[in-house]
Amino acid sequence: MKIGILGTGVVGQTIAEKLSQLGHQVMIGTRDKQATLAKTGKDNFGRPAFNEWIKNNSKIQFGTYAEAASLGEFLVNATSGTGSLDALKLAGESNLNGKVLLDISNPLDFSKGMPPSLTICNTDSLGELIQRTFPKLKVVKSLNTLNAYLMVNPGLLPEPTNIFLNGNDSGAKAEVKKLLISFGWKDKDIIDMGDISTARGTEQLLPIWVRLWGTLQTPVFNFKIVVGGN
Repeated sequence: MKIGILGTGVVGQTIAEKLSQLGHQVMIGTRDKQATLAKTGKDNFGRPAFNEWIKNNSKIQFGTYAEAASLGEFLVNATSGTGSLDALKLAGESNLNGKVLLDISNPLDFSKGMPPSLTICNTDSLGELIQRTFPKLKVVKSLNTLNAYLMVNPGLLPEPTNIFLNGNDSGAKAEVKKLLISFGWKDKDIIDMGDISTARGTEQLLPIWVRLWGTLQTPVFNFKIVVGGN
């Protein structure tokens, strides 16, 4: 497929690398190309500056949000939650309409430092807000509950864990599930929670996820659902 990724941080880069390795045509998009290329130094994960990363991943195209969204038959939102709506507006509604959007973003507010709080919760979610703002876009929330490296390689953990799907369109969720399986996720470990309102639950896992990161001293962990019964 032709896949457009919005966001050039560690999540966007990690997803882009995996998709390119799987043979997809990938363009990663940003708000301001020159500003993104001008950044220097390693990021918080010890990864090289974007200008070095893109040179080392020559098969991945680099463009604006609008260019990435225009190219993509399938889209990925890997922007920060506070910037997601602006990024999608810059991408252009005409470039979004009718397409599937895998939404990995979380409504995290870092304005008061760590740990972050949620900008949206309880009676709404960022996934729902994106879907309401762009009603012709097929939003599927997934991969937002774990570290970027586990998103594309769940085998890094010693035993199977779970990943979630939230979205209104069953066909769109089937497309995302197919992509997740290509990343190494097992069909039985992918839990379809229902419509996009169920993203309230998965987004609200992030405060405990951040606290667990601090407690475990590593982001390489994930949730495992164990179901009992009589």
